[in-house]
Amino acid sequence: MERVKVNFIKLDKNAYVPTYGTPSSAGADLYAVEECEIGAGKTVMVHTGIAMEIPEGFGGFVFARSGLATKRGLAPANKVGVIDSDYRGEIMVSLYNQSSETQVIAKGERIAQLVIMPYIAADFIETDNLSETVRGEGGFGSTGRK
Repeated sequence: MERVKVNFIKLDKNAYVPTYGTPSSAGADLYAVEECEIGAGKTVMVHTGIAMEIPEGFGGFVFARSGLATKRGLAPANKVGVIDSDYRGEIMVSLYNQSSETQVIAKGERIAQLVIMPYIAADFIETDNLSETVRGEGGFGSTGRK
């Protein structure tokens, strides 16, 4: 498998290097650099203490960790965070607590996963007509449930 090099710096001496759980993992785990408490129904910006230089043509996409989301109700508030290649600030994860209990994130706990993916930039062209399709303007369940 081809790997892309991503430079990073530690903004906090206690920051953790992102790691892959297995050789075939798509997402690298991001870690909390400090302990924090997230009240029920609240969102907290969790610091990772790192900044990255994502190569041009790629983006960093921050997804929930499945265990944290399903077992404790903690997932990124924006569902998927997008880190652009020209961003050089600290990577933070806006964790939302959808459970009914306060949750504590421990220092060094894995809080999200980062997937580095290529993207295609679009040129948006205004037009008077769009091509016809069978689906047309049908949306939100218009193709049925099964």
